[in-house]
Amino acid sequence: MTRLISLLGLFLLVSAPCLAQQSLVGTYRLVSIDRELDGKPQPQPTKARHGYLIITPKIYALFYTDGDRKYGASEKEKTALWDTLTALSGPYRVEGNKVVISVDTSWNEVYVGTQQTRDWQLQGKRLVLSSGARPFGRDPSKTVVQRQNWEKIE
Repeated sequence: MTRLISLLGLFLLVSAPCLAQQSLVGTYRLVSIDRELDGKPQPQPTKARHGYLIITPKIYALFYTDGDRKYGASEKEKTALWDTLTALSGPYRVEGNKVVISVDTSWNEVYVGTQQTRDWQLQGKRLVLSSGARPFGRDPSKTVVQRQNWEKIE
């Protein structure tokens, strides 16, 4: 009996991350992004951001842009697009309530080869990813927390 309970416990320890990873698999549409800078909520774009998150059993792929910008062929418009774009992909693993992405492709080469960690919470069809408190890229003396809110597409 003890052996059976030990085997069952081992099975649950080994399979739990796989089950968590499997629950994330799907295609999601971006609903919103909430950002706090030094603990203060930041204003959102007047137009909704748009993008997709695709999680396969092995690959995590993300793409979204800020909805406030118009993009065209001028240098100014191209710069605006680059400044509001986020895109990356790579293999991932689930560690409890964290998803760790091993970035192999990114819109910004500085992320290639890094491990990007996000806290995740699944609430029905809603997936919330949070960066946790980090130095703000444009001013490292400040702290930013970003939460991406996604809805699973059936």
